[in-house]
Amino acid sequence: MVAKEVLVVVIVLVAAAAAGAGFVAGYEYKTSPANSPSGATNSTLGIWGAGTLDTLFPQIASALSNETPGGIANTIQTYEGSLDITTAITTGGVQADVAAVADFRLIPTLLEPKYAGYEIVFGATPEVLVYNPSLPAFNGVNSTNWAQKLINDVTTPGNAPMAVWNASTDPNGYNGIFSLQLQGMLYNGSASSYYDQLYSGGSSSPAVPNPSRTIIEHESQAATLINTGVVSAFITYRSYAIVNHLSYVPFNPIVGLGANNSTALNDYSKLSTTIFGSSPGVFQTVVPAPVLFAVTVPLNAPNSALGEAFVHLLLSPQGSAILSAGGAFTPIFPGWTNDVSAVPSVLAPDVVPLPAWTGPLLP
Repeated sequence: MVAKEVLVVVIVLVAAAAAGAGFVAGYEYKTSPANSPSGATNSTLGIWGAGTLDTLFPQIASALSNETPGGIANTIQTYEGSLDITTAITTGGVQADVAAVADFRLIPTLLEPKYAGYEIVFGATPEVLVYNPSLPAFNGVNSTNWAQKLINDVTTPGNAPMAVWNASTDPNGYNGIFSLQLQGMLYNGSASSYYDQLYSGGSSSPAVPNPSRTIIEHESQAATLINTGVVSAFITYRSYAIVNHLSYVPFNPIVGLGANNSTALNDYSKLSTTIFGSSPGVFQTVVPAPVLFAVTVPLNAPNSALGEAFVHLLLSPQGSAILSAGGAFTPIFPGWTNDVSAVPSVLAPDVVPLPAWTGPLLP
């Protein structure tokens, strides 16, 4: 018998109130943080980040180097699927100064308490459909009809397949599945109506992409794949589409996992998919949640002071401007942390506790 580990997320919406706070797409954003923390050295900065951050985080690292006396001697940056990142830290011996993931549930679930003491949620970006605008199948595509247009495209003889991501290593993989299910549920009467044409399984065993209509690829190669015609479309984060200057169609906020109102959370609670767990033969059940990116400075960071300086700059107006350029991310400031007492003192002015509605999601 195959063991199965279940990560079932139950989300409860509560009202959020904070003096002077504003809300953008349901997420809190305030004004400027404190001055940059002191004590950062100018040695090596090691960053492991979710793939979609591979254009934005280097800009922040460069800005940090410019602001660090003597600059930063060396920056080592790796951008992969978020579950690849947590696995590299927990079993691969990786020692990072900054670890950033695309699903805020991963740091508390997979890194704490041995490898991390806290997380800070720093931004939100919903799912969208990136597509090749030269293909006739996508003429007139919009947030209502995109899924049917996608099916028409990949079932047309001679057309390139849809790119999908490995849901067991990359949250974008399971989020893409959820967007298909939610689109079917809201616009076609059944969560399986579009999903079943692109995947099989996913209930008691991991979802399997249809090999005649999809191709499993790495998200880091997605822009090249669509620009060269290897694939015709894929579901990804709005931030990736914007920073790579790709044609995309936005989704209904619920479908794009960009909403946290009661209707959205109720819809999310009806769905799930299965991925491979951290141990051989172990499956994990994942359910939808709002897309929130989170960061931490791991407990074994070789240069924690420099990691903390990077996180501070990430949360600052300068970092927020980089994240939000072109509408890529909705920055969140103060950042949301799951443990205020564990956050280093230099970052304390930059954070507030996670909203109460996130409580049931975390251990």
